[in-house]
Order: sequence, then C-alpha cells, then structure tokens
Amino acid sequence: MINKNPKRSDEPVWWGLFGAGGSWFAMITPITVFVLGILVPFGVIDADAMSYERVSGFATSLIGALFVIASIALPMWHAMHRLHHGMHDLKLHTGVVGKIACYFVAAFLSCLAVVFVFMI
Repeated sequence: MINKNPKRSDEPVWWGLFGAGGSWFAMITPITVFVLGILVPFGVIDADAMSYERVSGFATSLIGALFVIASIALPMWHAMHRLHHGMHDLKLHTGVVGKIACYFVAAFLSCLAVVFVFMI
C-alpha cells in the first residue's frame, strides 16, 4: 500500500553535503597537496609564486576565499556525515543527539572557516 502522506526526510541535504565534500576531497585536495607539498618545496614551482603577498592576495580575493572555505568546510561535512553513519555501523546508536552533534561540529567549523577567511 502506498503512503499518501510520507514523512519528509532531511537526509537529502546531508547526503548532498556528504557527496560534495567527498568529491572535493577526492579531486581537489590531492592536487592542492601535490602543488603545495611537493612541487613548491622541490623547486618545480618558483618560490616567489608562493610569497606571502601573492598567497594573501589570493586568499583575500573572492575566488580564493571561496576556495579556502570549500577546502575546509566541504571535507568536514563529509567526515561528520561518515562519522554519524559509522557510529551506526559500530552499533553506537546515539539517535538525534549524535546527529545534531556531528552536524553541529561541521556547521561550527564551516562558520569558523568563513569568519577566519574574511578576517584576513
């Protein structure tokens, strides 16, 4: 029998943030680590390209600020959603309190990222 009045779920919102964070972490983060952690230290990219003034200028531009915020916030949403569902797999059923705690941490750290980026 089909339920004519199904209960609305908030899962699509969390799954959307989970997917965006996982995609960002899988595609953008390795390139960022490769460039900043390997190419610059080994001199493949000129060190002047990573001077404080240039990096600060990038981080304070709109595109740079969005990049820094997304690099912090999206993987955090992914991790907190994975932690929330991982607790169920480990038979740690925390219910609504665990869900609120996980997503609060992600939201709080996302807000901190926004605040700190715009304070630069």
